[in-house]
Amino acid sequence: MKLPSKKPKRSRYGAQSTSTAPAAGLKDRLTALKPKQRSKKEGKSAKAKPAKTEASAANPNTPKKFERITNETVAAHREEILAGGRKFKYPIQTSRRRVIINTIIVALVAALLLAAVAWQQLYIAQSSNNLLYRMTQIFPVPVASIDGELVRYSDYLVQYRGSKFYLGKYDEIRIDSDDGREQLKHIKRESLNRALVDTYAAKLARQHNITVSEQDIDTVIEQQRNTANGKISQETYDASSRMMYNWSPSDYRQAVRRSIVRARVAFAVDKTADELQRKAAGLVASSNGEFAKIATQLGGSGRSKPQVGDSGLINLASSYNGLAVSEIAKLEPGKPSGAIKSATDSGYYFVKVSEKNDSKIRFTYLYIPLTELTKQVAQLKSDGKVQEYIDVPQK
Repeated sequence: MKLPSKKPKRSRYGAQSTSTAPAAGLKDRLTALKPKQRSKKEGKSAKAKPAKTEASAANPNTPKKFERITNETVAAHREEILAGGRKFKYPIQTSRRRVIINTIIVALVAALLLAAVAWQQLYIAQSSNNLLYRMTQIFPVPVASIDGELVRYSDYLVQYRGSKFYLGKYDEIRIDSDDGREQLKHIKRESLNRALVDTYAAKLARQHNITVSEQDIDTVIEQQRNTANGKISQETYDASSRMMYNWSPSDYRQAVRRSIVRARVAFAVDKTADELQRKAAGLVASSNGEFAKIATQLGGSGRSKPQVGDSGLINLASSYNGLAVSEIAKLEPGKPSGAIKSATDSGYYFVKVSEKNDSKIRFTYLYIPLTELTKQVAQLKSDGKVQEYIDVPQK
């Protein structure tokens, strides 16, 4: 009798597993989990791998193999990492020398641009605003030259700005009209001519050792503060000059200084007028002040010819052609004076009081003009020794 055959059991390790199959499968799995024992041949091949790694380091896509960090190498690794990160903390660092050079270059470029703009405004547009006027006071830029002397632009602008201000404020002519523009052209020419004469007079003053002190300026201003209504204060006087010509006190003092220098030089260089006044003094004393007869005897022609005139009734506190009327009032009526120098570059005067009261006076005069300084400037122009750096129409 045959026993019924049993079906083989299906194991999870195999379809035809026997009773020993589970043990064999477990052994294989444990063997797979253990690290493989390297043979000597494999060890030799492993030692050859670093050469392959070094060769592959040239490839940027190859991952970098970091060394093991130990207590002995941690300081070196820290310094290496910090050194690599400093370029991100200070991305732009330049040397001090480079910073100085860049600063100098920027300053020079800015100065050149400013100079170009100022040059265009002064010599092309001929602007006369406050900023440019103050700049010309600081920087002695020239507007012309005469006999080798540079004429400062500020000396021209102070005259032109004052006359232009007066024209726009007190004259009935509008500056932006055709008549106003013609008047401005005339003012420009007069201002430039005055600046030329003042500069040339300053040169002659150095040659003749002529100086002007602050006390001389104060004396002139003190005399000008006397008015018909009494003496005004210095503050009122300064406000008056600002209201009339838009001049600051320093501007006005410089104008007075130039006027004194010009007058003293004109008297010093004019030998012809000096000889005429000496001759006239003798004739005045002998004829008791017959000025018309004396003028004929002196002769002359043109601007240098002696002139006779009558002042008319004028206030005692005023001035007349550079003469202090208050000083003339001290003369005895009907008695001629000696030669009197004007405070300006006008000339010599011989006066005789004909009428006087408590507030007004009238006198006749013999006038001997100064012409030598003007003649010398005209001669320099004809000789080509005067150069003008701006375009100003002639008269």
